[in-house]
Amino acid sequence: MFTPTRDQARDLFFETWRKYRAGQPLEGLEKLVVGVLTEHPEFHEMLDAPERYKRADYDGARTNPFLHLSLHLAVEEQLSIDQPPGVRAAHQQLVARHGSEHEARHHVMACLVETLRDAQTRGGTFDTPRYLACLEERSKP
Repeated sequence: MFTPTRDQARDLFFETWRKYRAGQPLEGLEKLVVGVLTEHPEFHEMLDAPERYKRADYDGARTNPFLHLSLHLAVEEQLSIDQPPGVRAAHQQLVARHGSEHEARHHVMACLVETLRDAQTRGGTFDTPRYLACLEERSKP
């Protein structure tokens, strides 16, 4: 299991962005990362200034860009392997409902955060049925 430190995770975003902007070849995970980064122009200025943002503290901030991007990567991984089973179909229902892949992924991310927060609060494991129910609820008209 890949468990990077906060700095290592941030370095992945900064280095992938640097390589992409320089036209250098991307490898493995970097290809997935650049797909997420290019969908978020609001973070490009930050990605161009790693010396300023690498150790930035986002406690209390409305959005932690690194958390947001990391959640996108988690969702991309789930969708690529349909894990938990049914997440890919639920995502497609969200796309049909909301008309946008990106918006659908944000709904998946919201359910993922909600389910993780619940597991942490109650001291239990990830509740897959709850997660899928959240996705189903968000796909209803």
